[in-house]
Amino acid sequence: MPSAGEEILRVLDVFGPIPAEIRKEIRPALRKVAEPILAQAKVNAGWSSRIPGAIRINTSFSRRTAGVAITVSAKKAPHARPFEHLGRQGTFRHPHFGDREKWVSQTARPFLFPAVSSADEDLVRETGRVVDETARKHGFR
Repeated sequence: MPSAGEEILRVLDVFGPIPAEIRKEIRPALRKVAEPILAQAKVNAGWSSRIPGAIRINTSFSRRTAGVAITVSAKKAPHARPFEHLGRQGTFRHPHFGDREKWVSQTARPFLFPAVSSADEDLVRETGRVVDETARKHGFR
């Protein structure tokens, strides 16, 4: 199954760059599609006081990064990436309060990968529908 970004790339390949007025119309629809995943990621990260507020939805229509991305601000929650642990369970090691002589292991607590993987097929299907519907509305067949 293609990814959500591949659905947008398909449109870019056929029609070229998406005009600004169409991007302005598609962007809120794509954000709405990704809202349930964002909400689930925030619930999954409910154990943290900073991570839920640092999670955002980004949309892009460039060939390099086309699609919807859910990101976490490293500035607001620098501990998010180690705890995410690339979506894997297990432990990670870090210096104890910056003391490189003393290291501790900590249990990973993935929050973003599980949210995305639980809704991936729905996201792709809905993204394709939104892009196709908007393209047809603007005269593309």
